[in-house]
Amino acid sequence: METTSRCSPNDHQNDHLVIIGNGMASHRLIEALVKQPTRPQRITVIGAEPSPAYNRILLSPLLAGEMQQDALMLRDTAWYAEQGVNLILGEKVETLDRASQTLSTDSGQSFDYDHLVIATGSRPALPDVPGIELEGVHGFRDLQDAEALEGIAQRGGDAVVIGGGLLGLEAAEGLRKRGNGNNVSVLQRSERLMNRQLDTTAAHLLKDTLSQRGLQIITGAQLARLESDGQGRVAKVHLADGRQLNASSVIVAAGITPNAELGRQAGLRTDRAIVVDEWLTTSDPAASALGECCQFEGTTYGLVEPIWRQVEVLAATLCGTHTQGYADAPSATKLKISGVALYAFGPTEASAEHEVLNYHDLERGDYRRLLLRDGQIEGAVLYGDTSQGPWYFEQALAGTDLNAYRQALLFGGADVEVLREASQHSPDSSEHFSKQSSSKHSSHSTSEAA
Repeated sequence: METTSRCSPNDHQNDHLVIIGNGMASHRLIEALVKQPTRPQRITVIGAEPSPAYNRILLSPLLAGEMQQDALMLRDTAWYAEQGVNLILGEKVETLDRASQTLSTDSGQSFDYDHLVIATGSRPALPDVPGIELEGVHGFRDLQDAEALEGIAQRGGDAVVIGGGLLGLEAAEGLRKRGNGNNVSVLQRSERLMNRQLDTTAAHLLKDTLSQRGLQIITGAQLARLESDGQGRVAKVHLADGRQLNASSVIVAAGITPNAELGRQAGLRTDRAIVVDEWLTTSDPAASALGECCQFEGTTYGLVEPIWRQVEVLAATLCGTHTQGYADAPSATKLKISGVALYAFGPTEASAEHEVLNYHDLERGDYRRLLLRDGQIEGAVLYGDTSQGPWYFEQALAGTDLNAYRQALLFGGADVEVLREASQHSPDSSEHFSKQSSSKHSSHSTSEAA
């Protein structure tokens, strides 16, 4: 349903917009707002970090020494001033009074607002185990963390990364690349790496690749406790099965916790995060929440794509323009871990109703698996060559019936289109193409349906 913002251009109650948080979501919102003629007259942004917004996605190549810190910056402070945005850095909002529509920071500054956006992001989810508070335990979420991990890499020693998802693997690879004779281990609670995106085969391929580079990958690892060296610093990691690993440092990258405390303290409706409606409005009409600190219909967020769609909705709402409101939508995950490309969407596990198509080129290290239901693609995992990923995702979103072209599906859109044209002219041509296609790709691959 299309709607108009609660704050129309003629509603002067929205004269002063205050945004708490200066991360990627907040910055993208500001970029969208300043382009609109009906933008709020005054915009104040308060960020807890001392630097302007930067691209957190690039923290991993920064740690690996592949780029300089300046390359991460989205805008310098001069840009905010040029846009008429009041930027407050290095201050954390401590209190929020919704009745008077005021807030105060840890430096003692106070601000009033007509509308508030909470975009406080998230922090690493720390496992509830003894010793997690020891010195030498780090997260990997911001520039300060990256600087600390760079120091760890240069000092050498035994680093243990908790978490075998994207962030944990990138942290481990960054430590290995920048390392000075250090040993890097990765602990993954699941039996496979990146279990939310990859199937068993792709996860094993990734594990083999990273192991060959020098990482120690331990799956099925249940963390029990961290042991001190007797002086308050971590020295060992204990697993539930009795195994022990030496650890001069521990990096936690096993999920995130939304920074919802400010909203909770202010009496906003919260669950795991600050609850919002389809216009990103909280239980208080004068306050919105955006990004990793918000929750919509039971879902919290950690990926860029849905948050960017939230920004579009919120910017329109704040500027009094028409919007259909936010709705969750299927998304694909496109990743690159130290040169290994991955692309995935849909279910990770095949059900009894799925037809499974597999392609594995052993020499090139390419792997593809498609899940089909009634001739339609429902899920895909691509490892190595991911060029056909967007085409598979497009077909899945469209619900295209590809049953007549399943022989060519594993080889991508171009082969399917040739088969489709051939089938329109002659069934015999289609069958001949299918045999040629199978022969063309069989020298280094295996293809099977189950």
